Amino acid sequence: MSHILPPIGRRGLMLVMSSPSGAGKTTISRALLQRDSAISMSVSATTRAPRPGEVDGRDYYFVSVERFQRMVEAGEFLEHARVFDNYYGTPRAPVEAVLSRGGDVLFDIDWQGTQQLRQSARADLVSVFVLPPSVEELERRLHTRAQDAAEVVAKRMAKAGDEMSHWPEYDYIVVNVEVEASIASVQGILTAERLRRERQVGMHDFVTRLRGLE
Repeated sequence: MSHILPPIGRRGLMLVMSSPSGAGKTTISRALLQRDSAISMSVSATTRAPRPGEVDGRDYYFVSVERFQRMVEAGEFLEHARVFDNYYGTPRAPVEAVLSRGGDVLFDIDWQGTQQLRQSARADLVSVFVLPPSVEELERRLHTRAQDAAEVVAKRMAKAGDEMSHWPEYDYIVVNVEVEASIASVQGILTAERLRRERQVGMHDFVTRLRGLE
């Protein structure tokens, strides 16, 4: 998908995608990354060990628990959490570097991480919550993924209700009935948010030139 944007300096945005497992968030996110060169995936720091094939700085920033804790104390994370026995967090500096040069960053995080981002960087945040069309369809999708055992699907379904209760905290809601339509909806959100006046930081100079005042 091509984007014809005006020749104006722009500050990037942080696009957060959240949903209960199986609603389609990952599929939509992958499509955005494939079709839009102006957006890139956020890279988290983690204290867990690298898995085979994972590359430091591409898949994750692999750090020690001590280093992670120092980063927390120094305020270097936009959001962070403990997941089971490991810590995960989004380093602020790499994201800020992308935003400042006009690029956008995609986040695949839950409602708790989104709350932290809202507190630390609300002006840059655009949040989208993806809902399934029905509970029955959500369960069907979880089963057809054929990745999880029945008891895992049951746990995901039990958790889904609590996750979906946080939908009012998001800027946009997409009910994922048909995936291509949902992708188009998120692309539309992204296009509109890129055109917000406050993000077009070069607009003043652009209009000044248009008016012949330079």
